[in-house]
Amino acid sequence: MAIRAFSQTATGEVSIMGSDPFFRTPLRAGEVVSSILAATGVAINDIWELRGHARQKVCVSVSEAAATLRSMDYTRARGRDGAYRPIPLPAERAQAMGLCRPYRTRDGRWFLPHFSLGLGVRVLDVLGCSGTTEAIAAAVSTWDAAELEEAIAGVRACGGMVRTRKEWLAHPQGVHLAQRSVVELARTGPAPAEPLRAGSRPLSGIRVLDVTRIIAGPVASRGLAEHGADVLMVTARHLPQGPEHVRDTSHGKRSCFLDLRTPEGAARFAELVREADVIVNSYRPGALEALGFGMQELARLRPGIVQVSVSCYGLGGPFTHRGGWEQVAQAVTGICDAQGIATGAGEPRLVSPLVCDFTTGYLATYGAVLALGRRAREGGSWHVQVSLCRSAMFLQSQGLLSDFAAAPETLTEEQLAPLHVQEEGVYGDIQTLGPVLRLSETAPYWDKNTPKLGSGEPVWLPR
Repeated sequence: MAIRAFSQTATGEVSIMGSDPFFRTPLRAGEVVSSILAATGVAINDIWELRGHARQKVCVSVSEAAATLRSMDYTRARGRDGAYRPIPLPAERAQAMGLCRPYRTRDGRWFLPHFSLGLGVRVLDVLGCSGTTEAIAAAVSTWDAAELEEAIAGVRACGGMVRTRKEWLAHPQGVHLAQRSVVELARTGPAPAEPLRAGSRPLSGIRVLDVTRIIAGPVASRGLAEHGADVLMVTARHLPQGPEHVRDTSHGKRSCFLDLRTPEGAARFAELVREADVIVNSYRPGALEALGFGMQELARLRPGIVQVSVSCYGLGGPFTHRGGWEQVAQAVTGICDAQGIATGAGEPRLVSPLVCDFTTGYLATYGAVLALGRRAREGGSWHVQVSLCRSAMFLQSQGLLSDFAAAPETLTEEQLAPLHVQEEGVYGDIQTLGPVLRLSETAPYWDKNTPKLGSGEPVWLPR
């Protein structure tokens, strides 16, 4: 991973409690995520120390960290009878997600198409069928897997051929990613060192532009909000969203609408960039640049900017401009294959927790905090890169479990009680799973309820 460039942590500063398995998967998901959260705690400690404070204790529970990979399962709304109950996924979304699974192809391989946020229409156009499981299975069976993968990429839809881990590591995109760090951190231009502004929290005074949608990117910026950053979500009315994901990943943020395709929207966005510290971007690689906001332009507008790029396939390699999702990353990198073998399913299976999305989001938070620490000491503009597929490779590289059938998969009510955060806002009276990273002096928390999309103005709060 990226280098901290700070002094070594003291013995006893970090503790990680527990071990996997938490989920019924061979992946060491809880241990990986808890280690990333602990590393983020150390990076926050570096920032806290730069502010003139003594370092604090960092603690993470493996089971609590693992539970965050399915945080929506722990979100509850209060009913008329006063009881809190889980919020079901909207029927349309549940149906679309149910279609996202591996299907057998003509050449005996497997292919996973993705149907969310309107992209499913393009997939069905390629397949020439209706949107039922039976029709999709019949249509996919008339294609060779690699041929279908290229056809769906050609219409800018999403899907992936199921590969083994060995096949992915031999694929040009896997070869490219294997040569990259799990978190890439690069200084991209000159800028003076920036002392941290006064504030009571580690990221007080830090301004973050959140140009992301759907899980990994929003999780990254939510992690910065947990430590006191002012996070402004920038989206546009025409961009489709998953309301359940907005609810789950927007705690502690503000939200505004800006259409970057218009001169007015682009001009206002440029003004926001000039006063920002971090921009978290999960557009397809090259998309933000096409709108006039590539890394060079961002650094020109705001020397010292930290851009965090979140993608499916990473920046570089033959698949770099392809869109992707959790399920696609699992399919192409070998996770689906490994899950099917380990569970005795006889066919590829998805891992149910969102292991790629959340791992990538947490890695992005870690990278952003590292870059802020480096900027404070060394100056410079910085570019942080993370990707779903590189995260999937990292997860598999930690070794696979052989005995996970008795894994609990959920927290007990007793375990959950101290973690629940209650809020009354645009989603009603709800309980949600709060931050699980524990810091002895600056406990992470969200100081704002989840906003309604577009409810705020495209302005920064006073520092």
